[in-house]
Amino acid sequence: MVKLVPPFTLDTAIAKVRMAEDGWNSRDPQRVSLVYTPDTRWRNRTDFPAGRAEIVAFLTRKWARELDYRLIKELWTFADNRIAVRFAYEWHDDSGTWFRSYGNENWEFDAEGLMQRRFASINDMPIASADRKFHWPLGRRPDDHPGLSDLGL
Repeated sequence: MVKLVPPFTLDTAIAKVRMAEDGWNSRDPQRVSLVYTPDTRWRNRTDFPAGRAEIVAFLTRKWARELDYRLIKELWTFADNRIAVRFAYEWHDDSGTWFRSYGNENWEFDAEGLMQRRFASINDMPIASADRKFHWPLGRRPDDHPGLSDLGL
């Protein structure tokens, strides 16, 4: 795994965002937790997990509820050891109702490139199955699949 560390350039910030997207699309809480510092602190909607163990528990609950989860992240801006992204993801609940969740994240990294702070603001919008835009097999988004801007999101 390539280690991307601050200070970020445009190319390394874009790569860091894609690596984060790929990790979250794995839906593997343990794998995802390893890119955060052991004492990481988050704000995710109304949850405030701290540390890797709480992150694993949070993500385990999240992906048990948000089924067939597919995520696209896009760089918004960056400076030094911080990156801001916007994202959208599609998922359905256990009743089969589909949602598109939109949001923004602010990230802060330590000198080793591990994320020490993650602040996320997220809104959910019910969508019809026919309105879905993320149609790749579960897992990593294919390189030729459009990003958020390309999809008009």
